[in-house]
Amino acid sequence: MSHLAGQHVVITGGGTGIGAAIARRLAAEGAKLTLAARDVDRLRSLCATFPDAQAVHLDITDEASVAIAMESATARAPVSILVNNAGGAETAPLAKTSLDLWQRMIALNLTGTFLCSRALLASIISAPNGRIINVASTAGLKGYAYTSAYAAAKHGVIGLTRSLALEIAGTRATANAVCPGFTDTGLLERSLDIVMRKTGMTREEALAAFIKENPQNRLIDPDEVAAAVFWLCDPLSASVNGQSIAIAGGEVM
Repeated sequence: MSHLAGQHVVITGGGTGIGAAIARRLAAEGAKLTLAARDVDRLRSLCATFPDAQAVHLDITDEASVAIAMESATARAPVSILVNNAGGAETAPLAKTSLDLWQRMIALNLTGTFLCSRALLASIISAPNGRIINVASTAGLKGYAYTSAYAAAKHGVIGLTRSLALEIAGTRATANAVCPGFTDTGLLERSLDIVMRKTGMTREEALAAFIKENPQNRLIDPDEVAAAVFWLCDPLSASVNGQSIAIAGGEVM
């Protein structure tokens, strides 16, 4: 029997892309899931494919929404694991980065992670093998042109992860981040569309520009990220704390 059998896992932004891949993997291992995002209808469709899952509405940029969603989750069962996956990316040269764009990236990618972690921390540190796993990005470990706001937010997620890991090191819980490179998801497709529109590149040229960042010359599969998250949930990963694990084919070392 998997170590996840019966454990209650909350995944934010779990309806598509990496979040959906994580949900599928953890559900297959017997986890009880609460998926939380703004598009509840999409979540419900995904939850219907799992044996033990519920969908709740969540706007991670709104403190009251986070409180309601996390109270709904803990009312169902104590939460052992939180996967902070929800976020978003927008690009612009720094000179053209509006304050609204900046604040939106910080809210979506950093403040939401803080709010959800704070809301569930008491439950997680009380669990036998509590876990907070933040889906960051290679943009949190390095930088990419035209992503100043997004990269700053993801660097912040890694700083938050490291600080929280030290705070909870005396418990049985851990906090870590996974940092995927360019991953084959709908978010990447939207990024390709933007590059094509702004530069006149063909889709093949735009895709090649993303792929070349990975020394393996490929995109990351969402299931690879899900596998790393699954491993971090394992009791045998208990000594791994405060780490930012790049899943990027050697792009970041």
